[in-house]
Amino acid sequence: MLMPKKTKHRKWQRGRSEHRAVETRGLTVAYGSYGLKALSSAWVDGRQIESARKSITNFLKREGKVWIRIFPDKPLTKKPPETTLGGGKGEVDKYVFGVKPGRILFEVDGVPKEVAIQALKTAGYKLPVKTKVVAKN
Repeated sequence: MLMPKKTKHRKWQRGRSEHRAVETRGLTVAYGSYGLKALSSAWVDGRQIESARKSITNFLKREGKVWIRIFPDKPLTKKPPETTLGGGKGEVDKYVFGVKPGRILFEVDGVPKEVAIQALKTAGYKLPVKTKVVAKN
C-alpha cells in the first residue's frame, strides 16, 4: 500500500471541500502515450491506487510501462468504534490524495492502442472518481 515514509506533520486538518474546483497541475499526458483522466473529485486512498495499478499491469501482461501520477500523502484519522466524544483527534487510519477534475492519474506506453485503452478502463472501475482515457496530444 502506498504511504509516505516520513511526514512533516503526523495529523492534518481536513481542509475545505473543493468539490467543484478544477485541477491546475498534472493536466496533460507527459510520460506515456495514453492516460487516465479524472472527471470528478474524490479522495483516492493508497489501496485504491494499488488496486488500479495491479489491474493495469495484469491486463498488459507485464508488457509496456505504467506511470502512477498521484501519491497519497494526506493522512486521514479515525477514532475507534464506541468511543465517547473528547479524548482528542483519532489515530491516522489511511493516506489519501485529493483528486480534482482534469488530473491525469495513470499513464501507459509501449502497448497497442486498444490494449492500453482497455487496461486504463479496467483501472478506472477500481477508483472512486469518474474517468476517461485520453491520448497524448
